[in-house]
Order: sequence, then structure tokens, then C-alpha cells
Amino acid sequence: MFPPRDDLLRLAPELVLCFSGMVLMLIEPFLVRGRREVLVTLATIGAAVALLATYYPATRPGSAFSGLLQVDGFSVFVHVIVGLVALLVVLGSADYLERENIQQGEYYALVLFATAGMGVMSSAAELMTAFVGLEMSSISTYILAGFRRDSLRSNESAMKYFLLGSFATAFFLYGIALVYGATGTTELTHMTLIALPQAGALMRIGLALIFVGLAFKVAAAPFQLWTPDVYEGAPTPVTALMSAGPKAAAFALLLRILAGAPAAASFWFWALWVSAVLTMVVGNLAAIVQTNVKRMLAYSSIAHAGYILVALAAAAAAEQMALGIAAVLYYLAVYSLMKLGAFMMISQLGGDGERHLEMDDFYGLASRQPVAAACFSLFLLSLLGLPVTAGFVGKFYIFDSALAAHLIWLAVLLGINSVIGSFYYLRVIVVMYMREPHQNWTPARMRLPVTLVLLVTAAGTLYLGLFPGPVLGLAARAAQSLAPR
Repeated sequence: MFPPRDDLLRLAPELVLCFSGMVLMLIEPFLVRGRREVLVTLATIGAAVALLATYYPATRPGSAFSGLLQVDGFSVFVHVIVGLVALLVVLGSADYLERENIQQGEYYALVLFATAGMGVMSSAAELMTAFVGLEMSSISTYILAGFRRDSLRSNESAMKYFLLGSFATAFFLYGIALVYGATGTTELTHMTLIALPQAGALMRIGLALIFVGLAFKVAAAPFQLWTPDVYEGAPTPVTALMSAGPKAAAFALLLRILAGAPAAASFWFWALWVSAVLTMVVGNLAAIVQTNVKRMLAYSSIAHAGYILVALAAAAAAEQMALGIAAVLYYLAVYSLMKLGAFMMISQLGGDGERHLEMDDFYGLASRQPVAAACFSLFLLSLLGLPVTAGFVGKFYIFDSALAAHLIWLAVLLGINSVIGSFYYLRVIVVMYMREPHQNWTPARMRLPVTLVLLVTAAGTLYLGLFPGPVLGLAARAAQSLAPR
């Protein structure tokens, strides 16, 4: 039986992404080498149309496919984040792929397939549907991590990511099985314990395993060990995608489970509290000693996952969890812009083979490329949390949600870790502006697509810092659509 029209429209972004990916893979063998720009054009159109297609689920909220998906303001907000991430990654990858002589059709198709999986995760109202979305995203990013096939470091990155990701997926799937055994369902809004003496224990163990599987995906301690090696070895545009898109989708799924399953909030609270502290501390302290800028940003991503976990703990602790959910959503939006901009800048400044990513290579960058240095500094200052940038508003909103939930110590530790993080961000700015250049190489010239990506991310970082009201309002309304009344 053909699905109802409204169900298809609620799934419109994923349908567009999958169709576009298949078209790219089918037409690539028929293109001569000099016509490869057609691929980036088609991929950009596909990502842009998928982003525009979020209009249909936004205007037709409700359940789809017999309750497997729940389309609401929350899922639409996350769809816009991951759709924008995909569009900017596609645009920003063109020069990198040409410079590194990487096959383009499969690359763009995998980016679109991964984004479709992220969309399914954000809308999943049932755990097996969430698993399907998680695997769509994960398998695509496993392959993308090793896409520089002639680089041993990239091959190592893909292998580590695949092996550890498979273990995490096994934890997640086994957790689903135990939750099903305890409740007799995998639907998030119908999880009530069955009348068996072992049901409570099964539920707690199942929720613990689900948390472990998703903690790996968001790079939360103590499951973050894969992150620096994978982020450093993967092609930098892929690192930009992984740092923003899959993380946003995994946090969205955590919020879905937190809001939908009543047992999850009380059971996960201390796990979220401890993991938030460990993630912030480990990420910031490890970033301080890094000499490779890309690896430093990888540890920075771990620290920012800790900041988001603070808001998640606030959502689990508060009677009104909407404030914590809204803080997570807003921070995911600003974090995606900041990290995308920073990693796209790294992809250009690193040169051929990403050989120029050590701290010494950034000496005197302001005198050689003043616009690039200013743009990179903006992203670093926003990640630091400087006022008038989006990062400041995002951290303030998380801080506010922690105080509202009476998590005083967690708020204090968030402030201390933000101060610690300022050291390694400011160190990069110091070497760019206050050291004499001593390199004998010239960074790659930035072409129009990359310039456009950097312009969008920089403008968004400033806009959300100066005028956060509209997006904060959207985040609050999206949180209300998810949080229990």
C-alpha cells in the first residue's frame, strides 16, 4: 500500500537527500574529468532543496508511518541545523576535493546519505527507527573518514572509527533489546514497565547501554578516546561535518528519549552530571598541550560536548525541562556555525596533504592573509565565549538553565572550564598576530564556494551573538513541542 501523502511530505527532506545521492552516483561514471564541477552543482542543489523541503514537515506536524516518526517543531529545528551543515560542507569541499584529487560523486552522495540518517534520528519516535537513522549516518561517515585513501593517517582514522563505532552501536542495540524486554514496546511514549519482577532492572540496564552508545556518538567522556585521532586523520571537510551534524542528531535523539521515556530522566541524571564534568575537563586540559591546530580543535569539540551535557543534565533535573532543551538546541545551532567555520578555515590553510597544521605554521598569518586571520580569530573567540559572539550567548543560556535547575556546582565548573579553554584559543590568535612569519609556503587561495561558506558562518556567528532573540524564540518553541506538558 502506498504511504499517505502527508507521511511522504513529512519525510520530504530525507527523500530529497537520498534521491540526490543516488543521482550523483549514477551520473558520475558518465562525466569526463573536466566536467566534474557538475557534481558539486548537483550536490549543492540537492542539499539546498532538502533544506527548503523542511517547509513541508514544518507546516504538517504530526506522526508519520504508523507512529515511527514524530514531526514537530523540535525535529524541524534539528533538520534545519543538519541541512544547513550539509549544504555548507558540500560547498566548502569542492576546492579540497580537487586539490587532494579525491573522487567527488561518491563523496557528495555519502554526505547526503549521512544527513538523511541524521534527519531520521531527530524525528524518531521509536527506538528501532532511531537505530536505522543512526546506522545510515554512521556507515556513511565511516567511509568518509577514510576518503583520503592514499593517506595512512586517514586509513587509521576510518578503521578506529569503524571498530569503536561498531562497539557503540552494539551497546545501543542491546540496550534497545533490554528496554523492549522490560516494557514490551520500543515506542518512546508508551514505555511503561510490564508486570514482571525483573522489569525494573532490565529497564535500567537497557537505558544505561543506550546512554553508552549515544555518548560515544557525541564524544562524551569516558567514551571520547576515538575523537582526536579520527578528527585529525579524516579529510578536514569531513571533520567539519562530523563535529556538527552527527553530534546534533545524537543529542537530538538523547533529548527525544529523555522527554519521551519518564524513567530516563531520573535514571540518567547523575550519568549526565558526571559525564558533563569529565568531558569538559578532559577536553580542555588535553587541548592545552596540543601543537597541531586541527587536533586541538578536536579536543575542543569534546569540551563543547561537555557544555551541552550540562544543559542536558539541567533538562533531566528540572521539573520544567523545556529550558534545558531550548539551551541545547540553541547551542547546537551556534556550535555548528563556529565549528564549521573553524574547520573549513583549517582545510584551506593546511595546504596540500594537510601538511601545514602545526602551531608554527600559523605564525604571522595576519601579515600574510589578514582576512583569513580575522575570520579564524572570530570563530576562536566565539568558541571561547567572548561577548557579542554567538558562543557567549550559547554558554550564557546553558549557564542559565543549570542555575534554574539548581545545579550550582555544575554551573561553576562550566565557568571554570570556559576560562581554561580561553588559553588554547587565545594562543592561536597570539601566534597569528604577534609572531613573525617564518614559513616558506603560501596558503591556498580561497575560491568563491569556500569564501561563501566562511562568509555565512562568520555572519551567522556575529548575528546570533548580537541579535539572538529570533533563534532563541524558535528554540524555545521547539523545546515546548518536545517537553512533556
